[in-house]
Amino acid sequence: MGNNYCVAVFGGAVAGSEAVEQMTSKGVHVVVFDQNKLPYGKIESGLPKWHVKLRDKQEQKIDQKLDQPLVHYIPNCRLGQDISFQQITGEWGFNAVLLATGAWMDRPLPVPGIEQFLGKGFYYQNPFVQWFNLCHDPSYDGPQFKIQDNAVVIGGGLASIDVAKILMIENFRNSVAKIGKQIDTITVERLGIKAAAEQLNVNLSELNMKGCTIYYRRRIIDMPLSPDPQSDDPEEIKKVHNVREKIVNLAREKFLFNIVDCHSPKELIEENDELKGLVFQKNKIENGKAVPLEGSLEFVYSPLIISSIGSIPEMIPGIKGSIEKFDLEDGESGKLAGYENVFALGNAITGKGNIKESQQHGRKVSESIIRDYLGVDRQEHESEYDFKNEITDQLKPVTQFIEQSEAIDDKVFSKILENVKQLQLKAGYNGNYQKWIQQHLPLRMENIKTPL
Repeated sequence: MGNNYCVAVFGGAVAGSEAVEQMTSKGVHVVVFDQNKLPYGKIESGLPKWHVKLRDKQEQKIDQKLDQPLVHYIPNCRLGQDISFQQITGEWGFNAVLLATGAWMDRPLPVPGIEQFLGKGFYYQNPFVQWFNLCHDPSYDGPQFKIQDNAVVIGGGLASIDVAKILMIENFRNSVAKIGKQIDTITVERLGIKAAAEQLNVNLSELNMKGCTIYYRRRIIDMPLSPDPQSDDPEEIKKVHNVREKIVNLAREKFLFNIVDCHSPKELIEENDELKGLVFQKNKIENGKAVPLEGSLEFVYSPLIISSIGSIPEMIPGIKGSIEKFDLEDGESGKLAGYENVFALGNAITGKGNIKESQQHGRKVSESIIRDYLGVDRQEHESEYDFKNEITDQLKPVTQFIEQSEAIDDKVFSKILENVKQLQLKAGYNGNYQKWIQQHLPLRMENIKTPL
């Protein structure tokens, strides 16, 4: 292709950076808009901070794709807020617009009245984990969260176990700090709660930790911790179920959280205008679905409830969509309904934002890799756990569309570059990608010498 082809990509993380690499390999200019200072998305904010090697590896991959002459990076530019969708599609003149905006919003917890207690005994997973990843940095000035013992976590995937691990690790650290002991988060995650207590010469029973509890609406064998069976073969189904039980048991044994399955949140427990817990509906599983057991309720009292039932894309003003994903004309290519040159990528198509959905559709994730991710079997498999969205096939129709479109007029192309420059200046970005990254990386916990 000639030099006067230019594509806009919103979101520079997993799917976005893969699209950038595909486009630049064909000589296409790419303007990357990211709503944050850093383009790493949930690798930075949603991957718990003990995943040092995995985080660094994935961020380096993104850097390699974005730090290219044909890439024009614009940080701190949110679509629908700092620039409108109508401006991008109607005024700029791009050959194509690719939406790799990810899934940043938590799926609302379906408990009537629960939102009134947000920040007052009730948290959502995404902002909670983002706080956890940054709270060790003295310069952090974002929302604050309080760790509580005997917390309730609602969910059942890898992210829910991450939340439970955070609660258990930090509660343990807080408890031993009260008796004059210190240990850092990464060490506790590596050792596990029991081994960390032994290293500190602490009797766990004397800490009186109740531990947090994950409540899941289906059975433990249904938890999405490994790929679903590919057939109805009873032996294959049994093998998948055994793997899931094994993973959960190893995680529980190391981090001492609890799990209650076949329970769905139904109502809140409120006393004197304060959230005191939740009423859960007990379920049975019929034909793969959670079916309520009539008259079977359980009252669970807890000082803290964290919802971890999944992430969804944030709807963008000007783009039609449901509560969970954009309206698409073609689900395979991600082409938006009503637009010839606008395509959604990654989680914007799936409407999901968990790690499993960030993999290629149907990709096999081995038991050993998942066990290593959860910190229950350190065998250096984590480096194999790649977040890369295999979107090459999805990008083929996008590439074909661009190839069949006309090159951008010189004046229009110059105007695009001028607009880019103005937005970069507004963000304080001078065009030096590596320098910008170095200036804005948060303080890494592993680089702090004293225990935190």
